Amino acid sequence: MTDYAQTMTRDYELGGGAAMAAVAAMIAALFAGSTALTPLYVIYKQAFGFSQVTLTLVYAVYVIGNLAALLFFGRLSDVIGRRPTALAAMAVALVSALVFLFAENLAWLDIARILSGLGIGIGAGTGTAWLAELIEGEDKSRSAIIATSTNFVGLGLGALISGLLAEYAPWPLRLTFAVYLALLVLVTLLIWRTRETVSEPGRLSHVPMRPRLSVPDSIRARFVAPAVTGFGAMALVGFYAALAPSVLAQQLHVTNHAEAGALFFELSIVTAATILATARLASRTVMLAALVLMIPTVAMVVAAQVFASMAIMVIATALCGVAAALGYRGGLQVVSQIAPADRRAEVVSAFFICCFCGNALPVIGIGVLSSWTNAIVASLAFAAMITIFSLVALGFGARHAR
Repeated sequence: MTDYAQTMTRDYELGGGAAMAAVAAMIAALFAGSTALTPLYVIYKQAFGFSQVTLTLVYAVYVIGNLAALLFFGRLSDVIGRRPTALAAMAVALVSALVFLFAENLAWLDIARILSGLGIGIGAGTGTAWLAELIEGEDKSRSAIIATSTNFVGLGLGALISGLLAEYAPWPLRLTFAVYLALLVLVTLLIWRTRETVSEPGRLSHVPMRPRLSVPDSIRARFVAPAVTGFGAMALVGFYAALAPSVLAQQLHVTNHAEAGALFFELSIVTAATILATARLASRTVMLAALVLMIPTVAMVVAAQVFASMAIMVIATALCGVAAALGYRGGLQVVSQIAPADRRAEVVSAFFICCFCGNALPVIGIGVLSSWTNAIVASLAFAAMITIFSLVALGFGARHAR
């Protein structure tokens, strides 16, 4: 009877292409939750009465959840299995969406953002490993391409749909998350039916909880270029995710929430398409190209604000998408190549922390500077920082090109 039940369970499990689609949908759905707020920040700012600095802190607090997931739960799915860990990530995302749905003040937003970061941190790593195991054949590199491109598609769709609902539907701060909750429930059901790939899952008590993070002395000089590249790439994404709606409203006089969502959607789709289109290019070439491209990108972002030009902003956004894709993908692959085999996960985790810091810290800095001076001066400082970082990373990258 037990064997019969297990056979019936396996018959109802998703496998092959359907399983890969379900895992990719999970990654997209999780990341969509992080940018659903992008067009809503301006509305929350008015509804809850907080400052631009506080707005950037609401955005950046999400990184706390990311770091907690990376430091303490990075190996969870290796021990207890992909499906249980993925379901746990979806459960955290569902709670986060519920907190957003019923948010009454700033504290609710902070809690929801931390939970969203935690769910994404657990689910993204699990999903990437799961995809690698679901792909048939020896070439597992496709899993990283699928995961990263799906990641940005989810980010873009989250901002676009949220912006459309905020502009053209009632209850913008409620309806967005009601729709998102329905999506999460659907994806959770798909994940519940997806085939497990860990042959002998262990118990939760077997998961090591002590964080270990460092970069070996032998590769520290070579680690600088990809680490700074990842920092810069995610700083560009963070600028658009947190501050683009405010820039559109204040400097470009565009108050349509759907346009704010569409701008980030443009960034995400260009990023995803670039990752797919450059999959066969050498990782170091891609990384160095990203560093070069970041400089004109931030210059155009500032120019769009100075001249109040939506056309320049659209071009800058496309350039930002290409630079972010090349920087993130190239930096990650270079780190994977230079890391010692026995410490690869540890070194890659250090790279991700650089990315998370890039996603959060510059955004906070821009918020503080804009409150002391004005938004254009803050953007100039951001552009100067990215330029200096790019030049430093290019120097290290060229020096250690071999």
